[in-house]
Amino acid sequence: MSEKALRLGTRRSKLAMAQSGQVAEAVRQVTGKPVELVEITTYGDTSREHLAQIGGTGVFVTALRDALLRGEVDFAVHSLKDLPTTQPEELVLAAVPVREDPRDVIVARDALKLTDLPRGARIGTGSPRRMAQLNAYAQAHALDMETVPIRGNVDTRIRYVRDGELDAVVLAAAGLNRIGRIDEVTDFLSVDTVLPAPGQGALAIECAADNADLIAALGELDDPFTRAAVTAERSLLAALEAGCSAPVGALADLPPLSAPLERGDPHADEQIVKEMRLRGVVGTTDGTRMVQLSTTGPVPHTYEQAMALGRELATEMLAQGAAGLMGERAH
Repeated sequence: MSEKALRLGTRRSKLAMAQSGQVAEAVRQVTGKPVELVEITTYGDTSREHLAQIGGTGVFVTALRDALLRGEVDFAVHSLKDLPTTQPEELVLAAVPVREDPRDVIVARDALKLTDLPRGARIGTGSPRRMAQLNAYAQAHALDMETVPIRGNVDTRIRYVRDGELDAVVLAAAGLNRIGRIDEVTDFLSVDTVLPAPGQGALAIECAADNADLIAALGELDDPFTRAAVTAERSLLAALEAGCSAPVGALADLPPLSAPLERGDPHADEQIVKEMRLRGVVGTTDGTRMVQLSTTGPVPHTYEQAMALGRELATEMLAQGAAGLMGERAH
């Protein structure tokens, strides 16, 4: 690779710029090269339509991939949960860095937690997955709440609460962490309440499949455990034939570590763990019907092992009627 700057393609949102900036710094350190951010506007950023109507979060990815394929940028950074499960042959996921907190969180008025919200509380989210699980949780615990579909960036969503239009909004912990606003969270939702989107909290660094030098350099940022976990989660999503805006939640974790890590125990990850648990959920957005299952197996050491774990759980979920709960299935 020559000494000219590497061009990193990124969406223009505050969150995308923050996470791309962090990746750019890491790439500078491993390559010794300058990295410039190339801002790319996507249809998902300019459209006012609901994401589910314009093809889900994959619309954010297409413009970045097009720029890569045209050679306008050398590599791109995506929120991994936005990536469609089919990988274009001309592109490669060169690195999946260490995952941030995968949980969903609530930003509510008066610093309220989910269970403290008043009767009839209105909770904003643009995600069918979050709607399905929150509505199911409310029904199981006799909570009176309404989920309201919203669009917009983090500022816009939090403003709905500040302006009194909504009682709370649901956001991803990872995004708020990356833009330095995690202190605005009023409640961290346990993954037992709301399973995150497949790949939530992880980033994907993508480049051209024929750029061997860049693939090798970016590979320094790859975290094998995060990659195994998100591969299993995305394999489940693909086997369910669900798109990235379908009401599907999935999380692969290491059972002995999960609770201590959520509590912030700094020594939790020093344990030797041999098993990975994969949990999946799919449900109707009104929360009336859910299929939620889990499976546990050895920590995958190869791509195929991780894929097999996801396919195995998807088969069990489909046998319990998961397909009928997703509305329009992706093909």
